[in-house]
Order: sequence, then structure tokens, then C-alpha cells
Amino acid sequence: MAEEKGKPTEKKQEKKGKEKKEARREEPNIKAITLVRILSTDIPGDYSLYPGLTRIKGVSWSMSNAICTILNIDKNKKVISLSPEELEKISTFIKNPQVPEFLLNRKKDRETGVSKHLVTTDLDLARDFDIRRMKKIKSYKGWRHSLGQPVRGQRTRSHFRKGGAIGVAKGKARQAPAPTAKEEKKKK
Repeated sequence: MAEEKGKPTEKKQEKKGKEKKEARREEPNIKAITLVRILSTDIPGDYSLYPGLTRIKGVSWSMSNAICTILNIDKNKKVISLSPEELEKISTFIKNPQVPEFLLNRKKDRETGVSKHLVTTDLDLARDFDIRRMKKIKSYKGWRHSLGQPVRGQRTRSHFRKGGAIGVAKGKARQAPAPTAKEEKKKK
């Protein structure tokens, strides 16, 4: 039998199949990304500490830098390689940071008058309560929040056009609706 050019024989196909299986066995397993949980926030383990801490809501880049510097932890250290003691030190420091006042995100709180730093859900709750208070006292910012308009002086002519009718209705929407059976009887 003469083999056709371009078509592999069955033995060649089997050989290729075995090679592919062996190659799959030799491939290293895909590295599973492990997560480290700090203050109810999952941080991928392959992140360095400095950018990893910014994943926590309420921790800025400057606060992350201050945490690393004050606690004497290397910024470039991977989050997965942190010991449980270091993780505990970081979480307690974030809850009650001993940093200059300009790094705190809630200066002179309305109720207590004390500067503090809020993170995660506490930050969300404080923001929601502030917005409710502005709406209740009917300040300008409160009105803008109620109307869903930009609060900080942005232009509205070309932005913030969500919801409501925009443009001109085309096609069937412009045509008059078909008369009902009652309307046809009245005409007769």
C-alpha cells in the first residue's frame, strides 16, 4: 500500500497522542493563588505587602507605607510569607493606628470630636450616616444626593445623564396606538 502524502499513519497518530499525554504530565501544576485574610478582606498571597494592604477599604498608599515603616516589616515581602504574629500586629495597628493626624481619614468626628481612622464596614456606615444627615438637614449637598446629581460642582450638561429619557423616540413608539373595539363601535 502506498501512503498518501500529508496524511499520517495510525502509528504516527498514536505516537503523537502518547507524546501529548507525557507532556501534560511533565507540566508543572498551576500554582493556586492563596488568599490571606486581614480585617475581613481577602488579599492575594502573591502580592507584596505594600500594595496588598491597599486592598483593605480605608487603607491608602500612604497609610500602607506608614504601617510597613512603623511596624518594621519589609514592604516587598509577599503577603503569603507573613507569620500569624505579623498579621495580628498589622490588624491591631490598623484598628488603632498611631500615626500623624493628616493620615487619618476621619478628622474631628462630629459626635465625639476625636480624630480616628475607619476601615471596611465602619467606613461605609459612617459615609451613609453622613449622607443621611445632609439629606435630613436639607443642605445643598443633601439635595444633590437626593436628586442623584453630582455633589462636588461637576458639570451636568454632558455627563451624569443616566436614567430618564434621552434622545428622540423612533419607529413604532411615534405611531398612534391602534383603536380598541369600543372606539370602533362609537365611530359606527
